[in-house]
Amino acid sequence: MSRKTLLVLSGAGVSAESGIRTFRESNGLWENHDVMEVASPEGWKRNRALVLDFYNQRRKQARDCQPNAAHLALARLEQHLQVKIITQNVDDLHERAGSSSVLHLHGELRKAQSTLDPKLVYDLDHWEIKEGDKCEKGSQLRPFIVWFGEAVPMMYPAMEWMERADFVLIIGTSLQVYPAASLIDYAPAHAKKYLIDPNPPGSYLRSVEVIPEPATVGIRRFEEMILREIES
Repeated sequence: MSRKTLLVLSGAGVSAESGIRTFRESNGLWENHDVMEVASPEGWKRNRALVLDFYNQRRKQARDCQPNAAHLALARLEQHLQVKIITQNVDDLHERAGSSSVLHLHGELRKAQSTLDPKLVYDLDHWEIKEGDKCEKGSQLRPFIVWFGEAVPMMYPAMEWMERADFVLIIGTSLQVYPAASLIDYAPAHAKKYLIDPNPPGSYLRSVEVIPEPATVGIRRFEEMILREIES
């Protein structure tokens, strides 16, 4: 019998427990920068050096952080389920924890992209992209990040993953950012849904089992629940 599929929607709350800060903690400021200065095409046009330095620092910070208990538990669940993770996070902590099927909606810190041809994407084995670093077509490299106002090309494969889910776990995200927030609408009617959130919304989706804990704590309860579910 084929394994059932657990579809995980993960967000900044998972990475935060590894020490990676998010701009939403600071009222729209991200490491003391207005997010539109460092996460928009307009910001890139205005001050390319600032944007490159900002993501270089984020890359360096992420390199020094380690996967936490939530990342490790999701990787461990691959022993029992087909686990697919759709993450809004741009770090590689899910992969470093051992998860084998991770889709990054908003890009990846450890990659660079051509400013001329968005299909040209390069793995980075270092933490800096410098001015003058160019793609094979001669254009400046930029962070491989989906900025505000840009399309989210990975939405379509993410929808397809969601449509095949038997279980859905929402962890570390309040699903307030669109289009990512709309993914839950593509879950099959039969899929059981779970939310791990220390401050769950007062009104949420119907038929969602809520675990009102931080990611690293709530994941332990979720592991027990999901293993009982697939064994019953």
